[in-house]
Amino acid sequence: MFLTTDYQTFLIIVVSAMVLDSLIGDPRTLPHPVRLMGWATEAFENIARRIGSGRHFERAAGIVLVIVIVGLTFALSFAVQSGVLRYPSGPARFVGVLFLVYLAASTLALKELLKAGLSVIVAVKTDDMPLARHRLSFIVGRDVRRLGRDGILRATIETLSENLSDGVIAPLFYLTLGGVPCALAYKAVNTLDSMVGHRNERYIHLGWASARLDDAANYLPARISALLIAFAATLVLHSPARAQAALATVRRDGRKHSSPNSGYPEASIAGALRVRLGGLVTYGGTTVQKPYIGIPGGADYLTASFRTVSVIRVASYIGFLCSIAAISLGVVL
Repeated sequence: MFLTTDYQTFLIIVVSAMVLDSLIGDPRTLPHPVRLMGWATEAFENIARRIGSGRHFERAAGIVLVIVIVGLTFALSFAVQSGVLRYPSGPARFVGVLFLVYLAASTLALKELLKAGLSVIVAVKTDDMPLARHRLSFIVGRDVRRLGRDGILRATIETLSENLSDGVIAPLFYLTLGGVPCALAYKAVNTLDSMVGHRNERYIHLGWASARLDDAANYLPARISALLIAFAATLVLHSPARAQAALATVRRDGRKHSSPNSGYPEASIAGALRVRLGGLVTYGGTTVQKPYIGIPGGADYLTASFRTVSVIRVASYIGFLCSIAAISLGVVL
């Protein structure tokens, strides 16, 4: 919010963006900022690899990549937001505000997240495992070819809880903190991490800066997401004990994950739904033992998966209401 004092317009933008994302999601026929970020990242990588190689060069190139992509994203969106808000009331300002709503909505991914998760769960429910694996392959990085029923559902629960932070709470957090420029800058960081922030031979050095910045950017949103999941589980399952179990699991297992952030929302959902996540996972032909998060409980994974969708939806809207409350304080003050 420090980037604008026009709180009423800002409130309209945030509310409209959340409504637009919830109703429409990511329309494939419209240009999307994330696709532009992806194109720019690929172009930069191709140029960098033609220029040089080696550990030190790639680390330096990775730092420049972050500065260029995140910096340009912030600067351009800041110029757009500032230009729109300088317009007096009239058609030009109205069109400009609509464009800011579209940009803000492009940082949110609630509808697409729930749609993708449900498509996997429904395929499992109908015992169509090949279809379930195919759909799961679009939303997880692990090998899915040999996953059984529970393995597919565990992976779905994990990605739904983890992406609550990346796709909803973190963008709302930065949108509330600094408007469209901060939200888009966060999305640029997240896009860089998903494209080059991998710990493999190709990206271990080039993606180092992107991965570290993504860890820092998601530190608070991931922990906020864990709290929201605990509260949402209480509402969805009508049991305060679920929130207590979620928070206890977060304290015990939140730090077990290899990521400094992903373990917190995963531990919260595991505790709330009384399931165990983690275990043997294969990436690129290599099997790794992920630490177990949560403990086996009474719910089967199919039931837990449907409940996860409900909890993630409610947690998202609670986060949205918190964002509106924070912005409204600026309106009142």
